[in-house]
Amino acid sequence: MATLKFRAAIALLCLALATCCFATVATPLEKTPVSSSLSLEQLEDELQKCLIVQELNVEKAARNAGAESAISRIFDTLFPGSPAVNALLATLYISGPPNFLLALCPTNIDPSSLSVMVAFAVGGLMGDVTFHLLPEIFLGEDDPERARFVLVEPNRNILLGVAILVGFLTFVAMDKGLRIATGGAGHDHGSSGHSHEHRSDIPSAADTTAIDKPDAKGVRSRAAGGAKGSDAKADALAAAVPSKEISPSVKLGGYLNLIADFTHNITDGLAMAASFYASPTIGATTTVAVFFHEIPHEVGDFALLVQSGFSKRAAIGAQFFTAAGAFLGTVIGIAVQEFGGNSGEAAALGMRDGLLGTSLSWGDMLLPFTAGTFLYVGTVAVIPELLETGPHKLAELRKTLTQFAAMAVGAGIMLYISWHD
Repeated sequence: MATLKFRAAIALLCLALATCCFATVATPLEKTPVSSSLSLEQLEDELQKCLIVQELNVEKAARNAGAESAISRIFDTLFPGSPAVNALLATLYISGPPNFLLALCPTNIDPSSLSVMVAFAVGGLMGDVTFHLLPEIFLGEDDPERARFVLVEPNRNILLGVAILVGFLTFVAMDKGLRIATGGAGHDHGSSGHSHEHRSDIPSAADTTAIDKPDAKGVRSRAAGGAKGSDAKADALAAAVPSKEISPSVKLGGYLNLIADFTHNITDGLAMAASFYASPTIGATTTVAVFFHEIPHEVGDFALLVQSGFSKRAAIGAQFFTAAGAFLGTVIGIAVQEFGGNSGEAAALGMRDGLLGTSLSWGDMLLPFTAGTFLYVGTVAVIPELLETGPHKLAELRKTLTQFAAMAVGAGIMLYISWHD
């Protein structure tokens, strides 16, 4: 019965739209502009004048007049200002806490131990792209107070796809440039800062904890147990790290990683600006996804810097410096949105000619560019690390199941936010 009612409503809506369109066509041309001269936004405004559409608006507003969801209240509290203010607040949220957490990290942390956290972040990023960014890019944000209609402008969609590809290829170029700069050696640590393949000449966690047996001079061994066993291990560890000289190429890799991390954070800032100017919901969900991604990102970079010869304090300070790149990217994104034109404002002025004759402005290209960078970070830059396996099949199977579960949880959180907000 419900299906029949739904089909009847759709048929009635189609009839009403056809009537509206016929009425528009039947109007003398000197009184009504030719439809080809109208933007998508103006055409949608014309559709809103149909009586049946207005009735749908009343019904939709009544259905959404209930109490505000808890998620919406949290987002309203965290982001109470204009799109520019909210973008700056979001940048502070994604840059501050993850860097402060580095003070709690041991200097001998192994980035490979972060695989479950990385999988969780991948789920969050890919969930944000598929549940929020891509629908917003091609379909627009839902309006809780009125029915929206998707009007297709083919060249507009093509340009949006081009922007997604440009964002993806930009990170490919950044990653490739870093590999060329390091001569193909050093960490496989692209611009996303996730993949950490250790060189044999870098003291890993296993290397720094495995202390040599006593020699003729009576060096303390790891086997010196008893009540002072942990102190002996710490002393031996401190003595062993300086004894292993770090090669110049590894030191260079650490500094190049800082440059790549700074550049990557600029794209995070651009994502904050683009998402909040698209809609408050998209901005909030993108902030959550990037925050999940930043924690293993920053911890992995911290471990890389320590292995490259940085002290703990210097590594933490360097990470705070790279965080300034996110604020720079946010400011650039705000400037593009404020001064680069806006398709909605162009439509209000009756302007049609935007980028290559479409209704797009430069500001409209930031969100698809962001989606392209997230696709790279969530796939090419991270998946190879999750695909690495060891010789123990049963242990690797358990680890894989855990990673998939973490990935599902990350994507599930994005899905839940999208479904209930």
